Amino acid sequence: MTSVFVKRVYEKPEKKDGFRILVDHLWPRGLTKEAVHADVWIKETAPSTSLRKWFNHEPGKWAAFKKLYTAELKKSTAVTGLIEYCKKNKTVTLLYAAKDEEHNHALVLQQFLSRLLK
Repeated sequence: MTSVFVKRVYEKPEKKDGFRILVDHLWPRGLTKEAVHADVWIKETAPSTSLRKWFNHEPGKWAAFKKLYTAELKKSTAVTGLIEYCKKNKTVTLLYAAKDEEHNHALVLQQFLSRLLK
């Protein structure tokens, strides 16, 4: 079974990260491709621009954001590719740039994938 973790892209890459997937729609500010150390960038799994802008990382909108983003993921064709990477790798780390480590789309994506991979 695959273990799916989340990590800020600004943290130091580690061997234990396994297969690293950047899941943000926008490239992280101030980082080069080499600094990110992502094996793949799947920006299509990020929340839609309208949802991302509406949420604006406001904790008060977290519950609604999780529901809306999960609904987007259920319709996303990009999730299929993400699941394939998960099945091919024992450890997958989803990389995100948000400062808030408790309210970000990568956490929702992690939960979503964990349910699908059971």
